[in-house]
Amino acid sequence: MTTANAPGKIILFGEHAVVYGRPAIAVPVREVIATAEVTDITQTTQGEIRIEAPNIKLDKWLHVLNPDHPLAKIVHLTLHAIGSPKFPPLQLRITSTIPISSGLGSGTAVSIAVVRALSTHLGQPLPLHRQSALAFEVERIHHGTPSGIDNSVVTYDQPIYFVQGEEPEILHNETPFTLVIGDTGRTSPTAVAVSQVRRAWQEDTPKYEAAFEAIGQIASQARECLMEGRVQELGRLMNQNQTLLEDIGVSSPELRALIDAARASGASGAKLSGAGLGGNMIAMVDPDAADRVEIALREAGAVRTLRTEVST
Repeated sequence: MTTANAPGKIILFGEHAVVYGRPAIAVPVREVIATAEVTDITQTTQGEIRIEAPNIKLDKWLHVLNPDHPLAKIVHLTLHAIGSPKFPPLQLRITSTIPISSGLGSGTAVSIAVVRALSTHLGQPLPLHRQSALAFEVERIHHGTPSGIDNSVVTYDQPIYFVQGEEPEILHNETPFTLVIGDTGRTSPTAVAVSQVRRAWQEDTPKYEAAFEAIGQIASQARECLMEGRVQELGRLMNQNQTLLEDIGVSSPELRALIDAARASGASGAKLSGAGLGGNMIAMVDPDAADRVEIALREAGAVRTLRTEVST
């Protein structure tokens, strides 16, 4: 058996604006992971792969899946990348503790875990940049017009500063900091929110370009804060970013309730994370306030909370 993992992720700053060429910052969330296990089996012919993903109630042979199914797609891409070698029949089992459609990078993490497990099992492990590129192709299925930030941060498993079309910059933040993540329980496929914003941008380009530019400037300021160890300033920047995200219409009553609860219970800042319209929010907290903020989030309707320390 060959086993591989990939972490979840959150976007600290820059969601939506990153699709329009502005910078964004994302960090891994190692407390949740996707896992892929590849095992040789003997019940069938050479080159067959049985895919089992209990989280989505899937148990099928690769050849009967639609080639555009995300799991079939990443398997085919991986096999092609390593030269379509001959191999014995395989069982590919995929599990994940990352909530689906909540902004934590579930689909991306699954893709990266599959690439790692399958290529390694077949004796041709792929370098990180190739893993990221393959996962990006599957992101097109999940998100429609992805920026590339999700596959980059999940692959490299480090905080990154990202501009579309450029190599991601690993952020060596001098001072670790704590985030509390609150899940609204409302699933929100990224493609839906991205499409909504694109339609609005087409109808009122000057307004949305101004918002994207302001969001990008916040991400740039946050990068400097991280690099210089001024993490206490991140909360204020989160609040500014949230206001702009509300202006472009991607917040929701559920997100607003959790954000307000986090701020009222001691978080220095809070904002939605990811596509919005549901999913998760994040709060910047002092470690000694984390318990209090988590309790407040659950009382305000969060279906789950998660604490993570962001460090290089």
